[in-house]
Amino acid sequence: MQNNINYLNYFYKKLLELYDECLFEIKAIRERDPAARNNTEVALLYSGFHAVMAYRAAHTLYKAGYFFTARCISQTARLLTGIEIHPGAEIGQGLFIDHGSGVVIGETTKIGNNCTIYQGATLGGTGKQAGKRHPTLGNNIMVGAGAKILGPIKIGDNSKIAAGAVVLAHIPENSTAVGIPARVVRHNNRRVEHFDLDQLHVPDPVSQELCELRYKLEQLEKKINLKIENIEKTESEK
Repeated sequence: MQNNINYLNYFYKKLLELYDECLFEIKAIRERDPAARNNTEVALLYSGFHAVMAYRAAHTLYKAGYFFTARCISQTARLLTGIEIHPGAEIGQGLFIDHGSGVVIGETTKIGNNCTIYQGATLGGTGKQAGKRHPTLGNNIMVGAGAKILGPIKIGDNSKIAAGAVVLAHIPENSTAVGIPARVVRHNNRRVEHFDLDQLHVPDPVSQELCELRYKLEQLEKKINLKIENIEKTESEK
């Protein structure tokens, strides 16, 4: 009997926390989405909000050891919203999933506070290894539509991942990354590359790779030629 009372008190406390988180999430969405007219509209019509709230409930059950029930909630939310968030993920406050269809967030993902994720983005793993296998996002991160962040990598605070980018390596804080594979093109408000960044005229990743390969081949050719000259010089001295 005492155990049942303890469980009821625990879940009652969690419900109150969930209510407070609900209000915080609605406020965060309204601050970042100019299309959100009022709290009722966000609460009833925003699939991203529904997915995050379902995750909060599922995550509470997951931490309490109710794994099957937690997965049932997360899979039901996926069917209703098109957004899949594993209940084992760790997500901070103020996550805004905008037009969220196709968003996938893996089991060992960690997301900081006040992050924004657009449709089709994936925070996934790169294999079947156990342990930490999904990304860690800092605070105030923006992940563009269709972007893929794969593996146990870290995205620093205040960084932006451009639409369609595929991130396979760590991204430092205050950076903007674009391309396949993604590269940092801005860091601390300074351009890293020679081009400007915008969402429509991003650099051609294939051309970038070809240029880099050409540069490496030229450097290798110079070293080989220098080596040959040294060998010929040594032989002529003999």
